[in-house]
Amino acid sequence: SIASADMDLNQLEAFLTAQTKKQGGITTDQAAVIAKFWKNHRVKIHESLVNQSRWDNTLKNMNWRVDLKSQSRHIDQINTPVAIVEMELGKNGQ
Repeated sequence: SIASADMDLNQLEAFLTAQTKKQGGITTDQAAVIAKFWKNHRVKIHESLVNQSRWDNTLKNMNWRVDLKSQSRHIDQINTPVAIVEMELGKNGQ
């Protein structure tokens, strides 16, 4: 529950307090250990869950520009914009 909700410290404290008050829940010592573990490893756990949830390519980089040709030899005004988009895709872990 903690990892799937990506709880911040206030949410974590409220969740663990509720768990200690539940009948058959965790002890305050267990809550303290869980809180310390989550504080130290939250980023790694979140990144791992995100990586596990991907099944396809990901966007690694994107560049774009808009070109506007304003004059030509045969036509005085050519206000036709052209957009160029470059996307770099990569598989998970590559």
